Amino acid sequence: MEINPPTASLIKRYAALFYELLLLLALLFVADYLFISFTHNAHSPRIRTALQIYLLGITGMYFIWMWMRGQSLAMKTWHIRLVTVDNKPLSFPRAALRFVLAVCLIGISQLWALVDRDHQFLHDRLSGTRLIQSEKR
Repeated sequence: MEINPPTASLIKRYAALFYELLLLLALLFVADYLFISFTHNAHSPRIRTALQIYLLGITGMYFIWMWMRGQSLAMKTWHIRLVTVDNKPLSFPRAALRFVLAVCLIGISQLWALVDRDHQFLHDRLSGTRLIQSEKR
């Protein structure tokens, strides 16, 4: 890996984000189906709340696991890697922090990249991470 690899372009990061949303939608569809199949009562307010917590947990586990390995499927497709600002792999606490910030700042974080001097998402700035261009294999 290079000493200071270049930041992935904003267009590539937005494209990967869109692709990631499609993949996440498929994952959540399956998770939702399994949950509803086991509960048999999706109309109860308690069940709906439990479903929302369950889906958020599935989403968190997916992203944290992928980010600790440096790439999700969408990032791999667009040749993007996620590293700390000193180009190291993410630890569990840092990946979890990035997830919490990404959820709390959804929308704002992506708009922030348009005005940030390095075009970094706000959740990356705050969590000490960056998306870099990875080598094509």
